Amino acid sequence: MASSQLSQILPRVLIVSRRTVRKNKFVDFVGEYHLVLLVGYGAVPVIVPRVSGIHVLLDSFEPIHGVLLCEGEDIDPSLYEGGDVAGLSPEEVEEVRRLHASDTAIDREKDSIELRLAKLCLERNIPYLGICRGSQVLNVACGGTLYQDIGKELARKCRPEDATVHMDYDHYDGHRHSVRVVEDTPLHSWFRESLEEGRMEIEVNSYHHQGVKRLAERFVPMAFAPDGLIEAFFDPDAYNPEEGKFIMGLQFHPERMRRPGSEEFDYPGCPAAYQEFVKAVMAYQKKVNSSMNPQDGLKLDQEMEKKRKIIVRSFSLAKHMYVSGHDMHPSKEQDLEAGAEFLESNTALSLQQEKRLKQMGATVRNASSYLERLKMNEQREKAAKNVMGKMSIEQLSELLSFYHMMGQICSEVLEKKLMAT
Repeated sequence: MASSQLSQILPRVLIVSRRTVRKNKFVDFVGEYHLVLLVGYGAVPVIVPRVSGIHVLLDSFEPIHGVLLCEGEDIDPSLYEGGDVAGLSPEEVEEVRRLHASDTAIDREKDSIELRLAKLCLERNIPYLGICRGSQVLNVACGGTLYQDIGKELARKCRPEDATVHMDYDHYDGHRHSVRVVEDTPLHSWFRESLEEGRMEIEVNSYHHQGVKRLAERFVPMAFAPDGLIEAFFDPDAYNPEEGKFIMGLQFHPERMRRPGSEEFDYPGCPAAYQEFVKAVMAYQKKVNSSMNPQDGLKLDQEMEKKRKIIVRSFSLAKHMYVSGHDMHPSKEQDLEAGAEFLESNTALSLQQEKRLKQMGATVRNASSYLERLKMNEQREKAAKNVMGKMSIEQLSELLSFYHMMGQICSEVLEKKLMAT
C-alpha cells in the first residue's frame, strides 16, 4: 500500500508537546494516555514539537482533521484582558511562583503555537478538544480570561464550606473533588448512568492552580466545582460529532481518572470525550475529502473506512499481545502486517536523513554545550542589532528583501534535495 494512500486512511489529530529537562537536555513529551485513546478509537496522533519557529510552519502539518491540546505551563497573562493586573500583591505572586514552580514558568513558544492552532480550529470548524491547559487556551483564544491563582483569587469570593482544593501535591493522582454536572449537556449524557438519583455530581481529578475566570460568550458551562469554578464547557453551535463538529474544554483529566493500581476508569463515561472527539474528527475528514471531488468522495470514503478498520484491528491485536504477554497465533500474524506497513511507510525520517541530521548536530547531547551555543548566538544577535541600528530605512528594507529571497531559494533547494533522498 502506497504511503500517499495510507496518509488518507486515518484522520490526523495534532497534539503539541510539552518541554522538560531530562539528563541535562531538553525533552519534548506528550502523555501516553492521550495517544492510546486516540489510536484506539481510530485516529493518528501527530505530535507538534514545541520548538522555536514551529508556529510559522503549522501549514506543513496539513491536513489537520482535529486538534487535542492538553497539559502545560501557565499561559502568559499578557495574552488576556486583565491578566497582568490580577489584583495579587507582589508577595502573593512570589508565593504562588514558589508553590507552583513547575507551572508558573511561562512558555511563550508553546503559547504561540497552541493559540494559533486554537484559532485555526475556530476559523475552519476543525474539531478541538482541550484538556486542562488546553481548555484555558480555548477560552483565551475566544476572548475569555483566567484566574491567575484560584487559591488566592477565587477563595476570597466563595463561602468557607465551598472551598475546593484544585491542586494536591501530596496525593497527586489520587486527589478528587466533586463537580456539579449541568443537565442536557454532552458531559451529562456521557456520565448519566453514573449519576446518583437526585444528585448531578461526579468526582474528578484536579491538577491546576489556574482556571476560567470569565467564560467566552460562545461557550456554555457543563460542570461547576463547589467553589463555582467552571470545570467544563462547550460550544453548542459547534457540537455535533456525527457532522464533524466538536469544540470543547475540560479542566479535569478524564483520561487519567483510573482506579488505584488499575487501568480501569473511575466511570464508564471517562473515555467518552475522546470517543466522541474522534468520531467528529472522522466526520470532518470525510467532509474535507468529499469537498475535493463530490463524485469520488463516496468511493474514497468507503475505501478509507475499510482500510482504517483493518489498521485499527492490527493495532488492537498488537496492543493485546503487549499487554497480555501472549504470543500471536500463527493464523493471525497476517493481521499485523497492515499496521506494520502503515508505521513503516509513515516513519518521520529515513535512516539517511537521521544520519544527516546527526552529522549536523541536531541532537543536543548535553545542556551545557547547548547553553554555550545559545550564549554565543545571543552575542551575535546583539552585535547584529548594533550594526542594524546604524543603518538607514532604505538599507534595512533592502537587507530584509535580500534575506527573504534567500530564504525562499533555500527552501526550494532543500525541498528538492529531500525529495531526492
